[in-house]
Amino acid sequence: MALILASTSSIRRHMLDAAGVDYEAVKPAVDEDELKLGLSDARDIAERLAAAKAISIPGEWVIGSDSVVSADGRLFSKPRDREEAAEHLRFFSGKPMLLTSAVAIAHGGTLDWIHVETATLQVRPLSEAFIADYLDAEWPEVGYTVGVFRLEARGVQLFERIDGDHFTILGMPLIPLLGALRERGLLPS
Repeated sequence: MALILASTSSIRRHMLDAAGVDYEAVKPAVDEDELKLGLSDARDIAERLAAAKAISIPGEWVIGSDSVVSADGRLFSKPRDREEAAEHLRFFSGKPMLLTSAVAIAHGGTLDWIHVETATLQVRPLSEAFIADYLDAEWPEVGYTVGVFRLEARGVQLFERIDGDHFTILGMPLIPLLGALRERGLLPS
């Protein structure tokens, strides 16, 4: 059975590759801004986007995933440019960041399974010099990420404490997904 990942995320592809999952990656056909309209809860947004991505691709079995970052009750999207990335980092400085990731499986265009997890990342106080040096080293790659960080790179330096699942922070709750794939006979048990 063909398994499709409805994502262009390199880290999500890397997670599935490293786990030995055979799949094909396809760009999802969703308008994320439109799907977010009227929603203010990070969990609801992550669920809706993951499900929409999964059902947007024709295929027998399709995985969709999405992540949402919030801090002090404010929701964040990927930064539009480097200056907005710096603004996000200034806002995060010294605060807990909540990262909510959802993963969904659709079968034949119908949502079959969904899972959501939230991790808390305590951002340490960030100086202007650190922010400038960090963006010099990490831009434009972090411009493609919500939260302006890649935990697998220098982004780990933003935090003084992390509470939550590593894969959830990377953008896809992998352990529950692998279990769901096994339950559906898509991976050996």
